[in-house]
Amino acid sequence: MASTIKAYKGMGMEGGVARWYDRTTRKDMAEFCALAARIAAAVPTAAQVLEIAPGPGFLSIELAKRGLQVRALDISKTFVEIARRNAAAEGVDARFDEGNAAALPIESGSVDFVVCRAAFKNFSEPVKALAEMRRVLRPGGTTLIVDLRRDTSSTEIRRYIDGLGVSWLNRVFMRIVFRTMLLKRAYRLDEMRRMTIEAGWAEPRIDSSPLGFEAWLRK
Repeated sequence: MASTIKAYKGMGMEGGVARWYDRTTRKDMAEFCALAARIAAAVPTAAQVLEIAPGPGFLSIELAKRGLQVRALDISKTFVEIARRNAAAEGVDARFDEGNAAALPIESGSVDFVVCRAAFKNFSEPVKALAEMRRVLRPGGTTLIVDLRRDTSSTEIRRYIDGLGVSWLNRVFMRIVFRTMLLKRAYRLDEMRRMTIEAGWAEPRIDSSPLGFEAWLRK
């Protein structure tokens, strides 16, 4: 049964907000490429990959370029439209649809790898989302969650934003968003570990990074 709870915290990423995010995050393309290369090296050739909350679709597009079979689901109608246009512009075959992370419209045991980057903190039902990620994976499959850590320092956040090469006004706006919204929604490592275990994952590996964490979950 589909969840009746609003799927995300805060305002939805629709319209002009989603288009601004598209313009801003494409400045971070080197990171998308590096993450896609790491994932491609960790899965079989032509593996089935599901990205949850792909936003403008940059990571999914890079994964598809590497020969993986990619499907992506986002709660935002605008993001789905943007991602489809971005994929068409790059000439890659990646499927983008609307979908709720807490009630994935995906067959159980049908996916080799699930990835969720920079979005998990925004899910209103995180434990359900973690359980859904586990459900859709084949035995031996892996989920990777990359996100902000609540105790990330202001210095690291400033370094990340300044490295994007965006305008002064955008840098100021992004610092405000990080401080007033994103950090408040983010989780500590112990909170992530507790939720993954509650969702049925055994022995989760959660690694800290300068800006956040990577949770590697194997079914």
